[in-house]
Amino acid sequence: MKQFKVAVVGATGAVGETMLSVLAERKFPVSELVALASERSAGGEVAFGDDEVLVRDLATFDPAGVDIALFSAGGDVSKQYAPKFAAAGAVVIDNSSAFRRDDDVPLVVAEVNPQALRNRPRGIIANPNCSTMQMLVALGPIHRAVGIERINVATYQSVSGTGRRALEELGRQTAGLLNFQSAEPEVYPVQIAFNVIPHGGDFLDNGYTSEEMKRVWETRKILGDDTIGVNATVVRVPVFYGHSEAVAIETRDKLGAADARELLRTAPGIELVDEPRAGGYPTPVTHASGRDPVYVGRIREDLSHPRGLNLWIVADNIRKGAALNAVQIAELIAAEAA
Repeated sequence: MKQFKVAVVGATGAVGETMLSVLAERKFPVSELVALASERSAGGEVAFGDDEVLVRDLATFDPAGVDIALFSAGGDVSKQYAPKFAAAGAVVIDNSSAFRRDDDVPLVVAEVNPQALRNRPRGIIANPNCSTMQMLVALGPIHRAVGIERINVATYQSVSGTGRRALEELGRQTAGLLNFQSAEPEVYPVQIAFNVIPHGGDFLDNGYTSEEMKRVWETRKILGDDTIGVNATVVRVPVFYGHSEAVAIETRDKLGAADARELLRTAPGIELVDEPRAGGYPTPVTHASGRDPVYVGRIREDLSHPRGLNLWIVADNIRKGAALNAVQIAELIAAEAA
């Protein structure tokens, strides 16, 4: 089996560390693993399976010889360094939003549109936003079967999607409030502990936020259908790991709830938790956190629309929503070379 020199850019971040873990768990054929981060983090070590790998400075690293580069260091870093890695011959799999809307960069969910990665003229493949990704793992099979005309989605997103400082803020505020102390916000505009915030990203001129509009742009690109109507509301919730979504769709052809269950039961990457009883549905804590699948439950026909379906979709935003999909794309690249 061919082996690959793999670089992980942003190796000391939450997603980068998970990428390393997933690469090791799935026994990706690595000949050499290069961990890269900023100068501030260089010199430390990160875990890769049973080994510890020295973290090197991205700014001074020569990408020549790297076969696959997994980027998770933010849009500005990706814009600066991803083209350099691609020019040196690496296939870049980028987790930021830097290239997602570029026509010549495929936007890939491994279970939904793997064929798109074959056309990568710039040598860069983009990972979708984590909440778009989990939604489309579930909706992709439905769209292929009967077509989707419209998607209404409200996402309930954990603080880990904002980064380590947000995790620390939720922990600090929760502890403080339980000790009758104040909860001063630093990362979020208002208190996140014991609260919900209907805001993710930057507000745009149309009243939506950039996080909400990503659902529109990315969904249409991944499913290859610009006619799909998408309406999204992003809500940040006091959960550490795992995004949840209440999704209402209108299909082109009728698909009953029972048929939808059977369709999703055999779809790749999905685990059904769908029983009409208390606890018979997935949640971030009891199901998704630290696990690979996209969990789907509460499947029911929409009482307000003859071709409507409602679903509840939950996944680990750091794992499936970022790291795992990047590694799955790398596995598809590796299969090309086999």
